Amino acid sequence: MSQRHPVLTMTAISKHFPGVRALDGVDFRLFPGEVHALMGENGAGKSTLIKVLTGVYGTDAGTITLDGTQVSFTGPMQAAAAGVSTVYQEVNLCTNLSVAENIFIGREPRRGGAINWRQMRRQAQEALARLDLHIDVSELLGSYSLAVQQMVAIARAVDVQARVLILDEPTSSLDADEVAQLLRIMRQLRDQGIAILFVTHFLDQVYGIADRITVLRNGRLVGEYLTADLPQLALVEKMIGKELDALEQLDSEAGKDPARVAEGSPLVEADGLGRSGAVAPFSLTIHAGEVVGMAGLLGSGRTEVARLFFGADRADKGQLVVDGKPTTIRNPIAAIDRDIAFCSENRRTEGLIGELSVRENIILAMQAARGWLRPVPRRKQDELVQRWIEALSIRPADPERPVRNLSGGNQQKVLLARWLITEPRLLILDEPTRGIDIGAKTEIQRLVAQLSDGGMAVLFISAELEEVLRLSHKVAVMRDRQLVAQLTNDESLDADRVMRAIASGARQEGLEKA
Repeated sequence: MSQRHPVLTMTAISKHFPGVRALDGVDFRLFPGEVHALMGENGAGKSTLIKVLTGVYGTDAGTITLDGTQVSFTGPMQAAAAGVSTVYQEVNLCTNLSVAENIFIGREPRRGGAINWRQMRRQAQEALARLDLHIDVSELLGSYSLAVQQMVAIARAVDVQARVLILDEPTSSLDADEVAQLLRIMRQLRDQGIAILFVTHFLDQVYGIADRITVLRNGRLVGEYLTADLPQLALVEKMIGKELDALEQLDSEAGKDPARVAEGSPLVEADGLGRSGAVAPFSLTIHAGEVVGMAGLLGSGRTEVARLFFGADRADKGQLVVDGKPTTIRNPIAAIDRDIAFCSENRRTEGLIGELSVRENIILAMQAARGWLRPVPRRKQDELVQRWIEALSIRPADPERPVRNLSGGNQQKVLLARWLITEPRLLILDEPTRGIDIGAKTEIQRLVAQLSDGGMAVLFISAELEEVLRLSHKVAVMRDRQLVAQLTNDESLDADRVMRAIASGARQEGLEKA
């Protein structure tokens, strides 16, 4: 590799925002026909480096060279035209347009000055077929799942004949089969000579496909390494600047006692609760101080269950019982009134408002509960927001900074602060650690354990079984939109047993209300 010339070189890149040095003299290089993983904690500078490369941000210092020619793009469209194409973590397409229109937006095939719709649909089907995805490209993109939308975004990026393909957390919305499919496509593209910059927080994926790794920390370059020469533990140490014992400490600190939390009266009970076309009727009991983990594959119905508890979707079967009394929760406001809070998995479209400040985002749920005719006094806002910024270590600690300028991990903390400020008795967390680094993930997991110890009930949804097992007193297993098992998290429960429950789909012990 040292005898070849890099297709992309970034030299001494620096970028400053008010009060923040996002990048400080960072070097990066990318060779043709390789997958290069860019690693670091949230806030390390990964996304900023990508946005500087693609012209979203200008540089304060440094140079960018593409194929030996110095470049400075004015935006992603110009970068894509030069062969540098990006797929971001949050799908950034138009859900109100068809799949075909999204793949060819801005470069539609034309005949006689008009769009050739037949040709566009045919070419879109061909682009998706290369990813082994076969769907109706004339349907609206928004009618498909996040996973399919992510694959459409990747198909668009590949179809523009990119020389450099940037994949920023492309697997965060994909299940195991879809991840394997994407990694296979990445290998094919690498073998065709495309240079791939791969950002992910899944270490197994890095070691399964990356040829080299560049590590950033606090906006500075830690180093560039051959993947084969950098053990996983050493990588994590370089990312966070210290040895990683935090998750192992959490295992010993958790002190889960399923029998203890089940002794008291149930806080919330779902009794035959269901919604036609969304999730089959199910029964599930949650006690005060209990963490109920939800496991299952993508599309198994985990999120649909959470939305029924919160009133984001209305049940048409069964009932919800709160404090022993049948309760109808028609909408999220009714759920908030009953001390139920919900952090959505899609923090961008269903959680945060990027244009608002950290303070304004944190105060939203409390203000909604009070009603807009009774504004929260500014002094009280400042006191509460500062308290939770400090409690959750939100960085930078600037309540007036637009939340869109924070890293993914810190955005997730802002969303958590919004609901914790309402002092809920049941906190529903849907993929709260998705797409964030190991440091932020550890902080959130420790917070969940502390909230449980303080008596708060938590419904915890995660695609990572180790995370579910680490935190939960009980694990509810979903498959094909049915609750197929409830497993007490004692010493006998492990990931293999949960995966067998997911794979078999057979209803298992503990399905009676516990």
